[in-house]
Amino acid sequence: MLALYRQRASRYDMELAPFEPIRRQAIDRLNLRPGQTVLDVGCGTGLSLPGLCQAVGPQGRVVGVEQCPEMLAQARERVAVDRSGTAVELVCASVQQAPLVGWADAAMFHFTHDIVCDPQALAQVLRHLRPGAHVVATGLQWAPAWAWATNAWVWSAALYSVSSLRGLEAPWRLLAAVLPGLRVEPVWQGAVYVAHGQVPDAP
Repeated sequence: MLALYRQRASRYDMELAPFEPIRRQAIDRLNLRPGQTVLDVGCGTGLSLPGLCQAVGPQGRVVGVEQCPEMLAQARERVAVDRSGTAVELVCASVQQAPLVGWADAAMFHFTHDIVCDPQALAQVLRHLRPGAHVVATGLQWAPAWAWATNAWVWSAALYSVSSLRGLEAPWRLLAAVLPGLRVEPVWQGAVYVAHGQVPDAP
């Protein structure tokens, strides 16, 4: 899958353009405040970075994690022209091996199916989130069985964006197990989900 993303890097922004309203909705669901730290997990070419930087402001911090060097190179170019003054750190590594340091107030998973379905990757992110941190995940999911045309589109889109179709019936299942009260909103006729919740307070 990494090889495929390396090939897609040059056209990735164009391919993701139709999903921009979902990205904006996801950033809004994070309820970010000035001065906070947010993790952009699987940040790709950095399309979410401007919105996240604007939300946390010059006193905030954004950490993007991406294992595809070609994608991250474009993210670095995006950061270079950013004028928000926000501290941005970009980490080239898999989520499981990312050398994350400190605590974050929020985490965003935007169309990162393989990550949200990986217990080890989720555990790595969650151990760096403060109690009460907001978590938002978006991505493809199977629509109701009767929506065959919609599911045909999900299938075609998933073929070049996920390593396995496994888990598309409920991609947010692992998140729901660790984030009590996780809310899942279906959009795009059920083909896409927006899941949002909070890390529980320490006992």
